[in-house]
Amino acid sequence: MAEQLLRPTARGPSGVTGANRQDPLAPVDTAGLADALRPFGESRMLPRSAYADPAVFTWEQAHFFGGGWCCAGFSSQLSGAGDQRAEQTGSGSVLLVRGDDGTLRAFANTCRHRGHELLTCGTSAQRNSIICPYHAWTYALDGGLRFASGFSSRADFDASAWGLAELPAGEWHGLVFVDSSGSAAAPLTEFLRELAALVAPYEPERLVIAARHTYDAAANWKILTENYHECYHCPVIHPELCKVSPPKSGRSYPPAATWAGGWMDLRDGMDTMSLDGASHGAPLRGLDATGLRKVIYVNIFPNVLLSLHPDYVMTHRLIPLAVDRTMIECTWAFAPESLERPDFDPGYAVEFWDITNQQDWAACESVQRGLSSEHAQPGPLSPDEDGVYQFVTMVARGYRGEPAWSRAKASADVPVALSVGQVPLEAHIDHP
Repeated sequence: MAEQLLRPTARGPSGVTGANRQDPLAPVDTAGLADALRPFGESRMLPRSAYADPAVFTWEQAHFFGGGWCCAGFSSQLSGAGDQRAEQTGSGSVLLVRGDDGTLRAFANTCRHRGHELLTCGTSAQRNSIICPYHAWTYALDGGLRFASGFSSRADFDASAWGLAELPAGEWHGLVFVDSSGSAAAPLTEFLRELAALVAPYEPERLVIAARHTYDAAANWKILTENYHECYHCPVIHPELCKVSPPKSGRSYPPAATWAGGWMDLRDGMDTMSLDGASHGAPLRGLDATGLRKVIYVNIFPNVLLSLHPDYVMTHRLIPLAVDRTMIECTWAFAPESLERPDFDPGYAVEFWDITNQQDWAACESVQRGLSSEHAQPGPLSPDEDGVYQFVTMVARGYRGEPAWSRAKASADVPVALSVGQVPLEAHIDHP
């Protein structure tokens, strides 16, 4: 189930579809945004308020995490009919349900009776109907109301008018995306079609999650993402990483509206990202010789960090909890043939990245503390931080009322000039 697109039936509160929507401006200094949007080499980081002002965080929850496609989990968490899971998206939550027809649907996680959550966020259920735990209003897996105690005898009650509010949902290479605004501009795959060509050889939807860690970082979600986009810091805080991957080997892909990323080489004699560079898993079958010698790092806006290795795929899903706090769900997925080995242990990958993750979170938390000072000012970007620039400008344009998921449609066929350190996307697509 690499790419399944589901029917968007709900509409956002404004009734305006995403392609024509312009979000209200964020409460961020416009002069500071103009500085962030200057050409690379002249620009500055985002204004301090972007990382420290609760009002900006509230705006982001509504317009970034609740106003376009946002990752809400993994297809493997909802593999069978009747599987249900609730996840936070923006300031609210969604209920994900796998129907009897195999279709994955998303609903606003609120009962049509008195608004009780149908399922607590972060929990799962498996049953042939959706039951509100408050007054037992019961819905079919497609969201239609089946039973409401005390209403069956009322002639003026039309059960068909009280089904759950369905939201646009899509599955993309094993990830589940939802637009909780209900106003998706276009199918998810249309927005990610160029990235799909890059990701497809790794077959994330085929891989099996063998380990999962949850981190709670005292840092703004953007600080975590900016850290992901550069290895300028690697020689200083990541000795284990530098042992297996040259920190200066990174290159970025051309700018895209809804994603940004790049790749890094493995050192000679190293097979993957592990403490000794050795792999204890099977190489991913779709990769060519070039693909087996690099690691690709991709950020899908706003909350996915997808790291594609020769023998596994690591995914970070960011769930912002406050302006200075982010929960990070990190998973490691391997080829089924790796898990079939009786002596297979995913620890070689998990231990390496757990050490690296915690090094990163400590640095990001220090940045957050530093930015809490009223004396903090936006700094310049080094030549090695072009990936950070891509992300920062994506955010800055969003703050100015240009949603990333709307810009994607308009810019999909517009050629872009490459800056220093960027390489054409097609040059790094593996063909088995």
